[in-house]
Amino acid sequence: MAKQYETVIGLEVHVELATKTKIFCGCSTAFGGAPNTHTCPVCTGMPGSLPVLNKKVLEYAVAVGLATNCTITRYCKFDRKNYFYPDNPQNYQISQLYLPICRDGSVEIETAAGKKQVGIHEIHMEEDAGKLIHDEWEDCSLVDYNRSGVPLIEIVSAPDMRNAEEVIAYLEKLRMIIQYLGASDCKLQEGSMRADVNLSVRKAGAEEYGTRTEMKNLNSFRSIARAIEGERERQIALIEAGQKVMQETRRWDDGKEESYAMRSKEDARDYRYFPDPDLTPVTVSDEWLSEIRAAQPEFRTEKMMRYKTEYDIPDYDIEIITGTKHMADLFEETVRICGQPKKVSNWLMGETMRLLKEHGEEPEDIRFSPEHLAGLIRLTEGKAINGTVAKEVFEVMFEENVDPEKYVEEKGLRTVSDEGALRKAVEEVIAANPKSVEDYRNGKEKAIGFLVGQTMKAMKGKADPGMVNGLLRELL
Repeated sequence: MAKQYETVIGLEVHVELATKTKIFCGCSTAFGGAPNTHTCPVCTGMPGSLPVLNKKVLEYAVAVGLATNCTITRYCKFDRKNYFYPDNPQNYQISQLYLPICRDGSVEIETAAGKKQVGIHEIHMEEDAGKLIHDEWEDCSLVDYNRSGVPLIEIVSAPDMRNAEEVIAYLEKLRMIIQYLGASDCKLQEGSMRADVNLSVRKAGAEEYGTRTEMKNLNSFRSIARAIEGERERQIALIEAGQKVMQETRRWDDGKEESYAMRSKEDARDYRYFPDPDLTPVTVSDEWLSEIRAAQPEFRTEKMMRYKTEYDIPDYDIEIITGTKHMADLFEETVRICGQPKKVSNWLMGETMRLLKEHGEEPEDIRFSPEHLAGLIRLTEGKAINGTVAKEVFEVMFEENVDPEKYVEEKGLRTVSDEGALRKAVEEVIAANPKSVEDYRNGKEKAIGFLVGQTMKAMKGKADPGMVNGLLRELL
């Protein structure tokens, strides 16, 4: 049944910009902080206070616009979007309706079905609202204005996506571009990247769009994919039953895996938009635009090509390492220090990915420094520690970013390469395992592995396996 319908999806993505201060005042944008401590008369909407635009917000918005192939609006204004809500202290939000900073861009996404362009209708700058906290114990709502006035860009896509896979590919592409620019950390779980999904369904082959709904409260890729599937099925069921889909804003409940109506969708007219009289229009000069363009970083595609020629590591490694800017920076800096691209790549692809998965963390959460990873590689390459000890040290380094060299010294983990001590241990193992010795002498090569293992155990893992192997063969 569902095959006869096509889903049409557009996204409104809000990205919190990585400026140190808010969009129109000097308050801190740091995440966390006791309620209402990052506030002043401007961001709490006190009468008579005046906003002043943070230039860095404009710079980030233009940089994102250039990276997503947009036309930059050279003369733009701010508007007031009027609505009453307790977390909105002025009773209006400063945004951009008539002249948004960026327009008509696109990004290329890739899914199992191939490559596709997703249009970007516009990107505009605006301020975030505060946060309402509902206290069920006291039966009241409290408001925290720390987030009020935090700078956002809203990226409005064209209705070009047709399924959850395309939506996730688009969000990942945006996240990567913005992280590479350093314009935001794009952490969905901290709310610094949030997506509202506009979705409608229509009979396959129809020209007209169906009635769309907007879904809010989506803070992970998994909940976005589930919400799309859930809303698509809900709309198809309504159409099949001969009922109408209402244009409304819905809230997705990830626990119950269903959405419910919040309010009927307002029209832009309901917000009584008008130009903000307290903010002067913004003009972007040719020189400044050229400066921002020249400062654009090396993006993933160029990085991948350079890694291929410069580092000679497998394509799969390149794909994972360049997948996040943090990991790419870590890789490049470690290679610069120790000059061992393949070894660095092995540690990132193997142990790092394994521990990230175990801890349920993202590559952005990696805490160890390039200096320490390079130090660990130096220790293993110089045979100061063996592979088993190296993994043990790495786990501690992953958790606490300890200096591997100091840690190895303090814990006495250096490889014992004193031949006298090793010979003594090997002799004891031979004496204690006559059966394995006999097996080895009868041509069972596997037996030597067991004896190496027993010796390593006796040396508490701190022996050089190569030396142990050599001594065993000599003594046998």
